[in-house]
Amino acid sequence: MSQDIINEVYFFAGSIGMGILITFVYDFILIVRRVVKHSLFFISLEDFLFWTACAIGVFYMLYEENNGILRWFAVLGAAFGMLLYKKIIGIHFVKGMSLLIQKEIHIINKVLGVLLRPFRWMFQRAGKSVNSMHRKEKKLFKYTKKKLTGFIKMLKITLCKH
Repeated sequence: MSQDIINEVYFFAGSIGMGILITFVYDFILIVRRVVKHSLFFISLEDFLFWTACAIGVFYMLYEENNGILRWFAVLGAAFGMLLYKKIIGIHFVKGMSLLIQKEIHIINKVLGVLLRPFRWMFQRAGKSVNSMHRKEKKLFKYTKKKLTGFIKMLKITLCKH
């Protein structure tokens, strides 16, 4: 085989690898979206940034390997790599990884709940004490206001008589 054909085969294999890489990275974005709920705005922003980065990466690959000339077999190679990855790995990867991460988060929350239980109990007790002191303070304020109001009335009466 001539060196030109070998270079084209390497270029085609590189475009397949680029398609696999693009889909693999996007699967990580999908995993994050499943674990952490996103609004439509942030989903759109993530997609815009991702596809902009992909366009730059593909352009760089075309520039370095093929002097910036778009070759349709490179586009087909990238599409083939994406399809190959999705059919073989991608189907189970996103679901499995997001489920695994959610279970790990659940376990961490359980462990932290057990470890922080004494602090929660202390804060609840402190909250009850604060509420109790607040009720006593309100009663004292009402009592003092009532006494002062009575004292002011007596003072007015006394001053009016004199």
